[in-house]
Amino acid sequence: MTSSSSASKPAQPFIARQNAALRERLPFSDTQDFQDAARGLIGRREPNAVTAQDGHVVWDNDSYSFLTGEVPETVNPSLWRQSQLVAEHGLFEVVEGIYQVRGLDLSNVTFVEGTTGIVVIDPLLSTETAAAALALYREHRGERPVTGVVYTHSHVDHFAGVKGVTTQDDVDAGRVPVLAPEGFIEHAVAENVYAGTAMARRAAYMYGAALARGPQGQVGAGLGQTTATGTVSLIAPTLEITTTGQEETVDGVRMVFQMAPDTEAPSEMLIHFPDLRALCTAEDATHTLHNLLTLRGAVVRDPHNWSRYLTETIDLFADSTDVAFASHHWPTWGQENIKRFLGIQRDLYGYLHDQTLRLINKGWTGTEIAEHLQLPPALEKTWSTHGYYGSVSHNLKAVYQRYMGWFDGNPAHLWQHTPTEAAKRYVDFMGGADTVVDKARASFESGDLRWAAEVLNHVVFARPDHAAARELLADTYEQLGYGAENGTWRNFYLSGTAELRQGQFGTPTVTASADIIANLSPRLLFDALAVQINGPKAWDEHITIAVALTDTGEEYRLRLANGVLTHTAAPQRDAADVTLTTTSRRLPALALGKLMPQALADAGIRTDGDTSVLERLAAVLDPGDSDFPIVTP
Repeated sequence: MTSSSSASKPAQPFIARQNAALRERLPFSDTQDFQDAARGLIGRREPNAVTAQDGHVVWDNDSYSFLTGEVPETVNPSLWRQSQLVAEHGLFEVVEGIYQVRGLDLSNVTFVEGTTGIVVIDPLLSTETAAAALALYREHRGERPVTGVVYTHSHVDHFAGVKGVTTQDDVDAGRVPVLAPEGFIEHAVAENVYAGTAMARRAAYMYGAALARGPQGQVGAGLGQTTATGTVSLIAPTLEITTTGQEETVDGVRMVFQMAPDTEAPSEMLIHFPDLRALCTAEDATHTLHNLLTLRGAVVRDPHNWSRYLTETIDLFADSTDVAFASHHWPTWGQENIKRFLGIQRDLYGYLHDQTLRLINKGWTGTEIAEHLQLPPALEKTWSTHGYYGSVSHNLKAVYQRYMGWFDGNPAHLWQHTPTEAAKRYVDFMGGADTVVDKARASFESGDLRWAAEVLNHVVFARPDHAAARELLADTYEQLGYGAENGTWRNFYLSGTAELRQGQFGTPTVTASADIIANLSPRLLFDALAVQINGPKAWDEHITIAVALTDTGEEYRLRLANGVLTHTAAPQRDAADVTLTTTSRRLPALALGKLMPQALADAGIRTDGDTSVLERLAAVLDPGDSDFPIVTP
């Protein structure tokens, strides 16, 4: 049951006062970022909407044209400023020979001109936006062919548009090498498959892709505007970068690499262009505090590593670099500015790491640390440290989680009720749903939004049909969104508002595409199937499946028993119930649910033996739900 009111509401006076006070406190007179974001503009797409082959819009930067003039009361003024900066779009010259297209996806794509063509760095999230970016470049710089592709790291917005700039045939023929850091394919594929459904669902909240654009809706995500909703592709790397100092030349473009694993991504590298005196910092130094644990979900990142690698970056490249650019935001020019920028970013992650551990060792919990630890003034007054994407609050909790796990040591938290069961008891103890809503309304009106959200969440989980609770909780989330400096917090709050008022809205960007699935190694594929097994339903099943790959000579044995699907490559003495014979390229058809004999045959997979066991396996597969509720039970 949804609330009867779905229209956005104005900012409450206390939110308007909070936002006005922030305008007085922060250095809005510093306009250097605006100068840098506009520097080198060559041309724009007009209009700047991108459509798929069927005509539906996958990207519309023009929908952010409202980001002009005075900041409205419904947006944190610091986030408004950042959103204006990331909405700046077009083809820009970074330095002669290096060009970026910004404002065509969450990330930037970079074109480095070589002897005969261009090397493309990080080709965005969708093939449609990547193709549009390449067309904009060629409109102004000529019809240069793509002669190389580089992925700086394993996140989907940095590789998934690759088939918009080149083809698998050109890569297979050796005409276009694809460079990536060690471990790229494993991490790129696993992140989008293992927990991919849940991550994509939460990413829908994090990026606000389904929210209306405007002062009372989505204004950006801090790192960029939002995610494109086009076609996700992947071409596997042909050359792996494994060591810091490794040098490769592609089409005359000389690149020196710095490995930075387990920083912003598990597989990541930075790139120095010595002949151009330019440094690509990938996503390890951008104009925001980044995530140590992204709200969409991921493995906790290592801020100690992050800080240490940025020190190495300064030592290796700062004295021979005149411009630093990243795969998000705008460049920084001038050696001293670059050293200052990289040093502040380095100190930012180091401070969060070290101070969290200091307080952990004094007995503080993650929530206590997040509530009380502040950045030093020298960092706080620098725009690039502000939490537009990551936040000090959730990053400190992430550091705690990395070292201490979910348990804070209090035995009361060892065995808590589920949210729904706890909610029923809270509401009963507090005098019933109507009483709680009345008290929460008073908290809302006094500006204690955090407490109003806490208690109203209990009512909604205990009584999901309580219209007044849903409406007031939606109003509460909305006001929290209006006050948030962090773009992803705002999007989460306003997406929660939308779910309460209008119902679930699906997952706009699904990253587990056919190309991603096709790049699963056999072991990753078997693991992807294993996490779909409905354990209780499969308790009594005993199945063995042999898999023989004719192109690689590999043989595997899958075993379903005790509700778990395991696999091994060790030779087996006993015969399997059924044998599947195919190639490594055709094997991923299994991940698409093609387990029936005819479907397997159509996919080029031969079956020998008792094919009924495949039907039994299919019967216990339990794929994820891409539209599960988040703020309701």
